[in-house]
Amino acid sequence: MTASPTPAELQTLAKDHLWGHFSKLEPEDHGSVTIIERGDGCYVWDTNGKRYLDGLAGLFTVQAGHGRPSIAKAMAEQAEKLAYFPVWTYAHPTAVELAGRLAALAPGDLNRAFFTTGGGEAVESAWKLARQYFVAKGEPTRHKVVSRNLAYHGATLGALSITGLDAIKDVFAPLIPEGNLKVPNTNSYRYPELTQEALLAPAEAIEAAILEAGPETVAAVYLEPVQNSGGCFTPPDGYFARVREICDTYGVLLVSDEVICAFGRLGSMFGAERLGYQPDMITMAKGLTSGYSPLGGVMVSDKIAEPFLENDEIFLHGITFGGHPVSCAAALANLDILEGEDLTGHVRAYEDQFRAALEGLRDLPIVGDVRGMGYFYGIELVKDTATKETFTEEEADFLLRGELTPQLIANGLLCRADDRGEPVIQLSPPLTAGPEEFEEMARAIRAALLHAMDAMEQMK
Repeated sequence: MTASPTPAELQTLAKDHLWGHFSKLEPEDHGSVTIIERGDGCYVWDTNGKRYLDGLAGLFTVQAGHGRPSIAKAMAEQAEKLAYFPVWTYAHPTAVELAGRLAALAPGDLNRAFFTTGGGEAVESAWKLARQYFVAKGEPTRHKVVSRNLAYHGATLGALSITGLDAIKDVFAPLIPEGNLKVPNTNSYRYPELTQEALLAPAEAIEAAILEAGPETVAAVYLEPVQNSGGCFTPPDGYFARVREICDTYGVLLVSDEVICAFGRLGSMFGAERLGYQPDMITMAKGLTSGYSPLGGVMVSDKIAEPFLENDEIFLHGITFGGHPVSCAAALANLDILEGEDLTGHVRAYEDQFRAALEGLRDLPIVGDVRGMGYFYGIELVKDTATKETFTEEEADFLLRGELTPQLIANGLLCRADDRGEPVIQLSPPLTAGPEEFEEMARAIRAALLHAMDAMEQMK
């Protein structure tokens, strides 16, 4: 048996051979790579033995917390019994059981599950399903998607067409399908006024986009319950009710992209349930297995399934590892934990304390806004809280990557300092977190912000 690499050897291997996702090749943590080797509950440890509070649940993913033996056991037992078989033509018990369980949990008539291996695939699968649905219905001109500015719906080429982040799209523009439509998001912090008309203007913009494109060309509207990119934009009261009305008026499907917001992140099994709207499809991934194994999917309404049943038609799409037996076993064990420990109820019970801990940072002149819901929050950073003046691109890069990210790591907190939109710090701890972890997060962020403010002053 080959000996395991030492921490120093791992650093060399990482620098020379590993290409991180959405990462610079030069490590941001003062020349070293933070290599996480184990986890337990809300905490993880690196190869040097340093402990960190996982303030992002890996990547908005580890709902049940790290180190759950029951999930690992379920995966091992399934691998011993049946390590792999596809759900192309055939089926296997864990996929069947999981589909039925999700149908029972999903709102309304979302009674069918199409499995993928991740969120981007789920987003593309829903788009392809919407397209084929309308062809089957005799409306072959419908193919366009409406989505929001800054919204992230995945990085594959089809998903990028729906994503609203130009910064990660421009270089790939010749490859990305054209024709999809972008509308304003719900970042009310930047509104000049907060009248009901102003708050619902982003919903009305969806109707305007559909009309301008021609309703006969529009297949779907994609919305996250709480928009991730840009920093946890929450919807105003009445927003989703109005969007549902618009979709029904023009025969457009409503896709709730819940790759992040499902499985307890907002305090309910699905975000649409918490916010009180009924989508035609829900895309999901991440928290479905708490990240213990890759799995995503689309929950599909009976309405969409109907023409496929009536016409005895095949959905012309498939993924080799979608609905993998071991991943489905992980999901079932994960759902046992979420339901058995009532983690959605835990989030609702403690979400106000989580918010209060973050609101306590508002005394710092760099903290402009605190927004989100459940265990999903963003802190927007500004140069001036009175004017809401933001940082230049150069200042934001220095602030987030040069100062905040390494300082947060040094302070023992793993979260996200990002500038997809305005500079923000994002937090989404495991759903098992409580007041002790909230205060620990707030202390680490405060110290990092004070350090960054000093560094920004010296930069002038």
